[in-house]
Amino acid sequence: MDKENENLFKNIADKAKELTVLHEIGKALTSTLDIKEIMNIIMNKVNDLLGPENWSLLLVNEKKKELFFEIVVGGDAKAIKKIKLKIGEGIAGWVAKTGEPIMVSDVNKDKRFTKKVDKASKFKTESVICVPLKSKGKILGVIELINKVDKGRYDENDLLILLIIADYAAIALENAKYFQTVQDLTVTDDLTKLFNARYLHDFLDIEIKRLERYGGNLSIIFIDLDHFKEINDTYGHLIGSQLLVEIADVIRLKLRKIDFAARYGGDEFVLVLSHTNKEDAHLVAIRVRNAVNNAVYLKNKGLKIKLTASFGVASLPADTTSKVELIQLADQAMYNVKNTTRDGILLA
Repeated sequence: MDKENENLFKNIADKAKELTVLHEIGKALTSTLDIKEIMNIIMNKVNDLLGPENWSLLLVNEKKKELFFEIVVGGDAKAIKKIKLKIGEGIAGWVAKTGEPIMVSDVNKDKRFTKKVDKASKFKTESVICVPLKSKGKILGVIELINKVDKGRYDENDLLILLIIADYAAIALENAKYFQTVQDLTVTDDLTKLFNARYLHDFLDIEIKRLERYGGNLSIIFIDLDHFKEINDTYGHLIGSQLLVEIADVIRLKLRKIDFAARYGGDEFVLVLSHTNKEDAHLVAIRVRNAVNNAVYLKNKGLKIKLTASFGVASLPADTTSKVELIQLADQAMYNVKNTTRDGILLA
């Protein structure tokens, strides 16, 4: 076989490999809705196909109008991940701003290049290829490849391959984010952003099984706002809804990371305290009650409303081993407070 034919067959083999890998990427990225899994697929395939010395996937933070490093491969990843780029800053920022791909063979001759990342990571960027992650006209982020391992230069074929990977990745990320949003809506109260009653019941089912197997304690606190109907009647339901949002924020700030709050319905909330006995749950209830009582609500609406609440506490296994009874006991304790003194705490 002469040299010309040998090169021809080599090119065909290389193209076949590229097509196979791109096909695998397409199948893999469209077969999962898990964002972390999508990231790992992108990471592995970019390394296999394009051999960059260093590369990053940056995602857009829409609120702050900046890019953050979601994946960093090569270099000082820890230092790089601390850096944020404004939209328009550096080559990656320019791509995020314009939505256009770019290939720079010598960054020292390109005014868009910023040395911020190189200084932080003690890395020397020579060439860059960067493409946008774009879905339905919206820029989700960018993929940026730095320097080829073989010290060669990126070419148009590399750019085309990276654009194809980015197209697949953008669709997969958009689908995953949409799926996560739908999942959040099924377990989250739309108004307060606390968990909803459905999630509360599912979580308690799991926790009770864990307690049956491993032992331990779990407590819940039922909360009902005092005279909340008067707020609605006086100021209207929109003000009442805003008050619920502010109450939820006050409650959330008084919980540990392992605890959570749910809106049970109307102006009722339930706090779930994992690994917490009845006595300690009582202390949490005191802390939350003080926070609710001391806060001043709706100041941004020109109002200065003060509010109290009635609390009921029940625990597993001290009071019961049943989820239904646990909720009923805490609810009954709360109603005993509400029907007598209000603004108090009662243990089941």
